[in-house]
Amino acid sequence: DIEALGVVNLGAIDELARLQERIDFLQEQQDDLRQGELSLHRIIDEIDQRMAHFFNEAFVEIGSNLQEVFSELFQGGKVLLRLTDPDHLLESGIEIIAQPPGKKLQNISLLSTGEKTLTAVALIFAILQYKPAPFYLLDEVESALDDVNLSRFTAYLKEAARSAQFILITHRRRTMEEADILYGVTMPEEGVSKL
Repeated sequence: DIEALGVVNLGAIDELARLQERIDFLQEQQDDLRQGELSLHRIIDEIDQRMAHFFNEAFVEIGSNLQEVFSELFQGGKVLLRLTDPDHLLESGIEIIAQPPGKKLQNISLLSTGEKTLTAVALIFAILQYKPAPFYLLDEVESALDDVNLSRFTAYLKEAARSAQFILITHRRRTMEEADILYGVTMPEEGVSKL
């Protein structure tokens, strides 16, 4: 039986100690990673809670601003911002329910193109009221508006220009007529712009 065991490995004790040290090191590393993962999950949960709080605060204020801007642009009517999933703020979508004067309350997708555009412009200005900046760049936001709504838009823009600067890129003559400063850009050759 002793001969069947074979040659005695005299380095086995040292090898065991070395492997045990390596196992302990790896176990310690694994424990650190698990602690780090738990810590990250706690931080993510805390960030999610704060984001939900700030989002809800912004959502309520922007909804209030939107009603004000919408009423001014449409000269009446009402609009609502509604969460598609109020229980999960950070995953929820947002619906816009609008009622221009003389129409019924309906989803924005059922409005005419001009009404959709003016509602979207109202939302932009509602957001800008929430987090104002010194200047804004608007690129053809009024291109789908009819003449009546365009007049309302330009009047509102003139009023908003008292507290901020607006750079508006447009092809609409009526909008250009209301501008304080006008820059014309043409392209006499393909790819070459000229002021």
